Amino acid sequence: MGDRDDQEAIGRRVQRLRVERGMTQRQLAEPAYTPAYISTLEAGRVRPSDEALRHLADRLGVGYEELATGRPARLATDLRLRLTEARRTLATGGAEQAAESYGELLAEAERYGLTEERAAALLGLGECAVETGELVAGRRYFEAAEECLADAPLPARVPALRGRALAHYLAGELRYAVYLLESTLDELNRGGLHDPDALLLLYASVIGPYMDMGAHARAAQAAELALALAPRAGDPALVARMHRSVARTLLAEGRLAEADASLAKAAELYRTLQLRTELANCHWMRGYVCAQNGELPRAEAEMREALGMLTASRATLYSSQVAVELADVLHRRGKSEEAAELLHGVLDDLSSERGAVHSAGAHRLLGIIAEDARDTETAEEHYVRALSLLERAGAAGDLADLCRLLGDLLRRTGRVEAALDAYRTGLGHRTAPGTTTLGPAPAQPPL
Repeated sequence: MGDRDDQEAIGRRVQRLRVERGMTQRQLAEPAYTPAYISTLEAGRVRPSDEALRHLADRLGVGYEELATGRPARLATDLRLRLTEARRTLATGGAEQAAESYGELLAEAERYGLTEERAAALLGLGECAVETGELVAGRRYFEAAEECLADAPLPARVPALRGRALAHYLAGELRYAVYLLESTLDELNRGGLHDPDALLLLYASVIGPYMDMGAHARAAQAAELALALAPRAGDPALVARMHRSVARTLLAEGRLAEADASLAKAAELYRTLQLRTELANCHWMRGYVCAQNGELPRAEAEMREALGMLTASRATLYSSQVAVELADVLHRRGKSEEAAELLHGVLDDLSSERGAVHSAGAHRLLGIIAEDARDTETAEEHYVRALSLLERAGAAGDLADLCRLLGDLLRRTGRVEAALDAYRTGLGHRTAPGTTTLGPAPAQPPL
């Protein structure tokens, strides 16, 4: 009974349905009630019992739930089925089409006051926005989903929290992304809320920011915990995402064969589930593994495959990011002109607020290409631009490498003092502890 509308709303609904069906109050009342009772009910002066509502629903030819709440019968079930279909559309590369479906579902869920379905639609809209690179809009959708689930247990809010952290991460706000993920992990573990799916999602998501910040020890620990949690998780797509994230830590430790095996597991799961964007990301990372292993032709093929799939899916931010890494492979294969053309083509899609780490990577590579062409002035401009992007993002490992490149350039052009400053800055980033603003690592689940 707690889900029912108030008596005035029910009265108005009964009257509207009766008039639509051309019935008199007497016809509606018979044989169990009187016309006076129907008149009083329609005026909103009496709260009908469950028995009376069932009688009226039967006479009016509608479901009890629709009469009591205003929601059509099986509405929640229908919305959940359509949410599943929208998720499938997004997974197979139709972010714009999925966003349209999620928008319609959100409107219906709001109209009928269905909280869980509203939160799911907002979460879907956030994922679509991230896919198309609209990070500010995505963050707002995730925040709205969190607000919608404010009274729900923390594990239910984790996908929205993780989405918000992802939007901050892709915008280059690495420390804040890690803060969100770590504080949520800490709250779950210290509170005894050991939900395997929620924990696995958070540990897999924090690996990327850790790696970009140079916090390799924490990334490795998160990967170890994610692998331990995987057998308990109920979502195969989540397990596949975990394998893809874990591959990053294996790469950092030089365990290339294991990284490739982890990515192969992820790719097989994504293929089975028909998750096109995630499968493209596996091709992307396998290309990176091949590049690290010196297999440049295979690396180029894998990254071209990823770029083609992401471009077809209109996943603009991700396609711009993979283009930067493909350009690096092309440059290493002696195709510097093609690499520079590719980089200039994607720089407009990247910025300090949108893919900062890859934007810096593009400027770094353009600087190297300019140096190779003896254009030191242009090279320096690109290095300085990359430096400012990485400093804002807090990507310590990349900053140290870039300071070395800039220092070498300055030294070769006779600016020794400036070169020494660049080297000192790089050393400072290299020796800084790979930790977050939180200090101690979050509490761990009992495994």
